[in-house]
Amino acid sequence: MMGVCLGLFVLAWGVVRFFSVGAAIGMCVVAMVIPPAAAVFANKRDPDDDWWNDPRWDDPKWDEPGHDRDRPDHEPRDS
Repeated sequence: MMGVCLGLFVLAWGVVRFFSVGAAIGMCVVAMVIPPAAAVFANKRDPDDDWWNDPRWDDPKWDEPGHDRDRPDHEPRDS
C-alpha cells in the first residue's frame, strides 16, 4: 500500500503534472487517503470476536499482584 502511495506521488508530480495539474492533484489526494483507510481496515475486528462479553473481565481478583487472567491461578512461590 505504501508503495502505491509513493508511486502515485512520484507519477503525479514527475509526469502527470506536465499534462494536467488537476489530475496530479487528484492523484495526490487519492495517495493521501490510502494510508488512513488501510489502517482502519487493518484494525477491523473479526465478526466472531466477542471482546465485550469476555467472562475474564468479571474476575474480582484481576488487579491483585501476581494474578493473571490468562493463566490458571497458582500458589505464590517462596523466594
